[in-house]
Amino acid sequence: MKDSAGAAGAYSWDRSFRLWDTYFALIWLATLAFVLGTQHPGWPVRVTAAALLVPLVPLFVWTGRPLLKGDPPPERQALGYLVAMTALFLPSAILVGETRLMTFALVPQCFMTLRMRWAITMVALINLAPVVGWALLWWPSDQDVFFNGLFAVVTLVFSVAVGSWVIRIIDQSQERAALIAELDASRHEVSRLSAAHGALAERQRMAREIHDTLAQGFTSLLMLVQAVEAELDHDLPQARRHLALMDETARLNLAEARALVTDGTPADLDGATLPDALCRLSARHSARLDVTGRVRPLPAGSEVVALRACQEALTNCRKHAGSSAKVTVDLGYSDESLTLSVRDDGHGFDPKAARDGYGLAGLRARATEVGGTVRVHSAPGGGTTVTVHLPVPSPRSCP
Repeated sequence: MKDSAGAAGAYSWDRSFRLWDTYFALIWLATLAFVLGTQHPGWPVRVTAAALLVPLVPLFVWTGRPLLKGDPPPERQALGYLVAMTALFLPSAILVGETRLMTFALVPQCFMTLRMRWAITMVALINLAPVVGWALLWWPSDQDVFFNGLFAVVTLVFSVAVGSWVIRIIDQSQERAALIAELDASRHEVSRLSAAHGALAERQRMAREIHDTLAQGFTSLLMLVQAVEAELDHDLPQARRHLALMDETARLNLAEARALVTDGTPADLDGATLPDALCRLSARHSARLDVTGRVRPLPAGSEVVALRACQEALTNCRKHAGSSAKVTVDLGYSDESLTLSVRDDGHGFDPKAARDGYGLAGLRARATEVGGTVRVHSAPGGGTTVTVHLPVPSPRSCP
């Protein structure tokens, strides 16, 4: 995009500069025609004046054009170039007054390449010196001197006024070019930061997914292994039931890993409703599930958040509430919201003194992404309740 914009800008500048080349060529040809076509002075003088105009063309092509294209042009070189052009122009303008038409090509170059002080100095020299030299050489009538001098002064004033405007336009163009360059650099920096933020957000999303699926699954497996080890000697049927649960948990973990790799639907929700998925999840954790309200399909994001929130809350209950704690999962559907509550009557804790682990922080981040909220209510010895409130489309707005 940047290269194409730069190429378009360069093309526009080259096209506009060709117009300036045409303007310079027309002024030079018109001046040459006026010099050769005037009746005074004689042919030898006119031919000499015309010959002095010829070097202006190669000087402009080889030196002037590259300087005019500079941004900005080097002032010392530009001043040298204009002094050389003026040195060729003044003798011809003194010999033949019609040569002064060439000022229309020289004056703009002064303002395009020089600072204001030097530009006005050169413009004054180009406008006034030819009239003074012409009057001293040919001693014309007072009336001719007056009108030529008046014309030179008016031309000088006009040149300074227009030239000042041109310089301001050039300064503004350079400021805008600098601003555009700065904005372009800022755009690239914003793009870089956006990419970095996107990568960080993706890493955080993957971390939450791994924590809510694989890490919790492995935690469940470890706890089941510990239970089986304790039951092998005195309660073999219960140990077999836990081994079967280990097998189911391992298979579910494998399915979650595959879904994570393919960025697919969580294994529990694959081909099932949210209540069905929570029912299976609650059964694995020996929790009771109560569903209220009219069950209906919801956006995938809301159902995933509800499922992951239930997984996190049940895992915390198993780790912190105590083995004898009773756990209840409530899923409530309303017209514009979905509420999930996981309650246990275990040990509880002081929420003000507790430091949230990654699980609760990730749970809050998930809920925030879909516009939901998470509340944790607990007290030492009073159990814990985790409530997730998610906004969902009303039944009337669903297709």
